Amino acid sequence: MKIVVSGASRMEDVPGLDAALKVAEVAFAPDADQLARHLDGSDILLGWNFRGRDLESQWQHAGRLKWIHWCGAGVDAVLFPALVASETGLTNARGIFDRAMAEYVLGYMLSEVKGFRRTWDMQAARSWDFRLTHKLEGSRAIVFGTGSIGHEIGRLLKSVGVKVTGVGRSRRSGDRVFGEVLASSAALTAVADADWVISVMPLTPDTESYFDAAFFAAMKPSARFMNLGRGRSVDEAALLAALTDGQIAGAMLDVYTQEPLPDDSPLWTAPNLTVSPHMSGDYSASQADMVAQFLANLDRYIAGEPLANVVDKQLGFVRSDTPLA
Repeated sequence: MKIVVSGASRMEDVPGLDAALKVAEVAFAPDADQLARHLDGSDILLGWNFRGRDLESQWQHAGRLKWIHWCGAGVDAVLFPALVASETGLTNARGIFDRAMAEYVLGYMLSEVKGFRRTWDMQAARSWDFRLTHKLEGSRAIVFGTGSIGHEIGRLLKSVGVKVTGVGRSRRSGDRVFGEVLASSAALTAVADADWVISVMPLTPDTESYFDAAFFAAMKPSARFMNLGRGRSVDEAALLAALTDGQIAGAMLDVYTQEPLPDDSPLWTAPNLTVSPHMSGDYSASQADMVAQFLANLDRYIAGEPLANVVDKQLGFVRSDTPLA
């Protein structure tokens, strides 16, 4: 059995993967040329760089490929038509980033209600700036994307007294965190009462430019917007206008249409916008945890058992009713 690792150059780049050498040959493909060389004859592809898009151009060499494990929650980079139509299975890193992203959301919310930005500015100015701040408890959040990440955000926010609503593809009752999940068609009505609007939606044809001028106009002026899902789900020009015109109180972006964010992007200096470099889900042990997750799935693959975190290639994500690995 042969595993090819795309987006990595050597074993040291993928901590813990050496355990796979007991059951398979492992080759590394840091670029398209190396991928073409090693893909032929490979049974499994481990997509180490979740942004990597080399596979589509080299797909003709993947005749033996049975399974792709993508080391990211989003799989839009690898959902090209030939793969979607193929028999090759696709799994992702669902579950790895949930707690880190939930803590990131909570951290931003706390920093805003407690005025930490001003506190740090006043410290630098040696200014004793006594003032009243706000409580997070009792505020309302609406989470767009009710997969495992959205559920963990909802659970953590509820634990500190935030009232949380979830929005998914369709309306449903009995959700383990949100209770009743609203359909995306009702979003503009639901968002009007929210203090915090949080997106962790995957990128699909239905979510591209989902957050547009009409959406931001539906938010109340004191509300804040957060996007930790996919950059292309937000109309960045519309968000910039909403911030500049004071339609909304602030925003935090961790993902962007173009990454890294260009030096000349107006988002860098947008009023009340926190620019975060696509890091909300990453933590010191995340790479080792991703490898451990892959190795557990590799054991299932070898044993002929169903794989965990199977992506529905037509939908573009792991269905929310799929149990976590």
